Amino acid sequence: MFKAYSYLFRLLKTPFLPDRPLTVAVLGATGAVGMELLELLEERSFPIRELRLLSSKRSAGSSQIWKGSRIQVHEVSDINLQGVDLVLASAGGSVSKKWRQVIQSAGAVMIDNSSAFRMDEDVPLVVPEVNPQEALKHNGLLSNPNCTTILLALALAPLAAYIPIRRVIVSTYQSVSGAGARAMEELKQLSKLVLDGEQPISEILPYSLAFNLFLHNSPLQSNSYCEEEMKMVNETRKIMALPNLRFSATCVRVPVLRAHSESVNIEFQKPFPVKEARRILADAKGIELIEDFESNRFPMPIDVTGRDEVAVGRIRQDISDSNSLEFWLCGDQIRKGAALNAIQIAELLIPKL
Repeated sequence: MFKAYSYLFRLLKTPFLPDRPLTVAVLGATGAVGMELLELLEERSFPIRELRLLSSKRSAGSSQIWKGSRIQVHEVSDINLQGVDLVLASAGGSVSKKWRQVIQSAGAVMIDNSSAFRMDEDVPLVVPEVNPQEALKHNGLLSNPNCTTILLALALAPLAAYIPIRRVIVSTYQSVSGAGARAMEELKQLSKLVLDGEQPISEILPYSLAFNLFLHNSPLQSNSYCEEEMKMVNETRKIMALPNLRFSATCVRVPVLRAHSESVNIEFQKPFPVKEARRILADAKGIELIEDFESNRFPMPIDVTGRDEVAVGRIRQDISDSNSLEFWLCGDQIRKGAALNAIQIAELLIPKL
């Protein structure tokens, strides 16, 4: 199944230029992901005729530099969404829900980075290297998966194409960038306070991350898993078309500015040779293998910060189960975990926009 997906991705990975450049709106343009979207739209030469930067009333009136020009940020409104071909939304679920109908009524396609629509049956949830064919089934709305899910799916999919997966157990070590630009700045300031011998008091997160870590602060569900953990469970099942996949996640906030890490244990239907897994992951789209067993050198957040690739390493046989493998991965949460994945989805849609 995933071999077919890979073939389709090779056909679609080089964007076809549309008959005309596009009018693109970035909703949430002043946030960490919004600013990364602007950088990538320029870096990847996305075909844009007009770029509209939209935000809440609080951020309206500011400006961003794009392609050497200063563009003013406007408050999102019906008028500012008229004539738009594509909306890249990264302003939170409540904002996406509020403006969905307006965007679709205006004839635009929205790629949403929030969790608002991810589990809706009629909304594609897409990681282009894994299930690109789903992007073409949209009805004007597509969802970008959760950051941890995107990073994990890149590594799971090529392995699952070789030997089917029975179970996944993952622990995440999530950077403060997942909580936004203000949380990143807070970590910097609170770390300075700790070094100066003062007491850090967090205003953005429930607890200070300065020289600390805590279990993910998203709301706990009735099953004692938090919302972030259940996002990983449900989204991975949907993306990989494995609705009954046995999956357990534990998510942790750690004092890293950007780039998430994950410890992954996978049980397959039969033993998976480590050398074969290493070869498959080394050849996988979007994956970089970082392994030096002699020096005990494996992926770290600093290896992937500001980069597109997800780094995988320390691939090993689970000594407790002959059918299971373990590995470690790191990926930039803002880039591939959010902005890049959204733009890659948009590139798949270019021929139809």
